[in-house]
Amino acid sequence: MKTIAGTNNTVNVTLKAAIAAFGVYFCMYAFRKPFTVASFSNLHFFGFDYKILIIIAQAVGYFISKFIGIKFISELKPQKRIVFLLSFIAAAELALLGFASVPAPYNIIFMFINGIPLGMIWGIVFSYIEGRKTTEIIGLFLCSSFVVSSGVVKSAGKFLMDTFGITEFWMPFATGLIFIIPLIIFAVLLNKIPAPNDEDIALKKERKTLSEAERKSLVKKFFIPLVSITILYISLTVLRDFRDNFSREIWDEMNGKTDSATFTLTEIPISIMVLLILVWMVKVKNNRKAFSCYHYILFGGISFVGLSTFLFQNGTISPFLWMTVSGFGMYLCYIPFNGIYFDRMIAAFNIKGNVGFFIYFVDAFGYLGSVSVLFLKNLSSADHSWLEFYIHLNYIIAALVLLFSVTAFLAFQKKSKSKLKEENSSPLISFDPFKA
Repeated sequence: MKTIAGTNNTVNVTLKAAIAAFGVYFCMYAFRKPFTVASFSNLHFFGFDYKILIIIAQAVGYFISKFIGIKFISELKPQKRIVFLLSFIAAAELALLGFASVPAPYNIIFMFINGIPLGMIWGIVFSYIEGRKTTEIIGLFLCSSFVVSSGVVKSAGKFLMDTFGITEFWMPFATGLIFIIPLIIFAVLLNKIPAPNDEDIALKKERKTLSEAERKSLVKKFFIPLVSITILYISLTVLRDFRDNFSREIWDEMNGKTDSATFTLTEIPISIMVLLILVWMVKVKNNRKAFSCYHYILFGGISFVGLSTFLFQNGTISPFLWMTVSGFGMYLCYIPFNGIYFDRMIAAFNIKGNVGFFIYFVDAFGYLGSVSVLFLKNLSSADHSWLEFYIHLNYIIAALVLLFSVTAFLAFQKKSKSKLKEENSSPLISFDPFKA
């Protein structure tokens, strides 16, 4: 009876945490992404397309937030999480009000302000769920939120403009208003989730805050694999952000005028497929084997991106199938790096610390890369359409991710063998999960 009760409690906590984490981050996207469905056509300032300027402004705010988050999230006390979570959302919505009220181009500063608090939300939400027996299950639900929500909030924003005549400038604020109450409800539910129990700690190690000296020591210890992961993650972030921010332009060039439902119809299948692939990782109890498996998933996912792009370019598959398959491959690679990859890394190498530090370390550089590519696209706008640029980006990113995922795998394999020798383990366990 005790075992059944314990199992039921784990299932109950997992379900509540998954729903709450998914709900919070799903609603957060209503304060971040709806503006990207607007075209802001014929607006140019300072030699740039206006839409690129506001995307860059928000991305720079997000980028700065990630660097701040390396310290802030890694040192965040559990009792302060809910206060910061709701405060940051309120600040982001007020920034959207400023964006709507102040004429262009002066309102660009408000999109920059909007990005700073929103950049902290992921780390706060993941701090609630890391270090648990079922972190991968909860984490997958959380990660699926930004796959689904991006399309949904864009559809919602376009619906508001098409149906109620709300202007492109007021639409982001109006979309945010719709999601405020649901976000608060999910945030309160998330805050009531109990802390990891003894079984969780035994399986995934206790998670602790990190001082500056401890953060420097971790970077030094894992320098080569961290550099590889960071470059890999920069590449994935660039691809994911470009696809997310300019999906309307890409679809318009392929199909003409795009229906508001298109953004949702492509992202929901992607979310389901990624969940089905990654959910089986929960069954891998050995943390080192599980960590190794994520690298094999990387190899497979990025292959889908390159191959589907080649088939589309040669007319073998349709635009819808290409956007779905390439998106699936990209998110299959991208999603693990938003928490569950590092959760296994901490457990596999018995690291004193928390997932937030690693996420914000790679994320900060990821958004720097994203901003750089936006500048490049603006400079080459006369030579390449959105679709052509995106196709070339797929090929370049596929090559980079494949190269640095192999480099990271080999570096971690070497680190794993060294650790086992230090622990005087016998026999030496291979890092390859497919060996006995």
